[in-house]
Amino acid sequence: MAKNHTHRRDLMREQLAHHAARLMAEDGITDYTFAKRKAARQMGAGDTQHLPSNQEIDEALRSFRALYQREAHPAILHQLREQALAAMHLLEPFHPYLTGSVLNGTAGAQSDINLVIYSDDEKAVMMHLFKHNQPFESGEWRTSLAGRPQTVPSFTLQAERGAPIRLAVLPENARHSGSRKTETHADLAAVAALLQQTPDRAAQITDIAAI
Repeated sequence: MAKNHTHRRDLMREQLAHHAARLMAEDGITDYTFAKRKAARQMGAGDTQHLPSNQEIDEALRSFRALYQREAHPAILHQLREQALAAMHLLEPFHPYLTGSVLNGTAGAQSDINLVIYSDDEKAVMMHLFKHNQPFESGEWRTSLAGRPQTVPSFTLQAERGAPIRLAVLPENARHSGSRKTETHADLAAVAALLQQTPDRAAQITDIAAI
């Protein structure tokens, strides 16, 4: 009986992951928690305690885009990465990293671009943006550092066209604390190299990075 219960639970998690992925791909939802709970409600499992992880949804989302958005998605992803690279050039003195869905290949037309820099001088970042006439809004970003939830300064870079760019400013001591991983963080050179790949090859690279 326990084995059958576990099998049904795992099957429900998989179904929820695929349904949440479809909602994100078709409706432009970017909030994983919202997508999970909406999928659970629509599938009549609103009280479930076994929602899929973000990684499970990413895997399902990658499969959905490859199957149903094969023609349009590569161009959208390429454009987002080009925009990310331009922002990274602007922030080059701070050695920015691209992270999130634009890097791992699951981003869509409604996705944000997530960048991370490591600095203890938030004002220096602000002055750099002012110097280059880059409009922005200040805010905060919730993240996990050394296994503990923390809030760090963030900036939303504004542009007339393109996706919002969220820039998180992490403390310098987080640079070597394990928060930066090569499979989830790409520096300027890595993003530039990724853009040089053909769409199929770039998709293979992001698939491997997500494993």
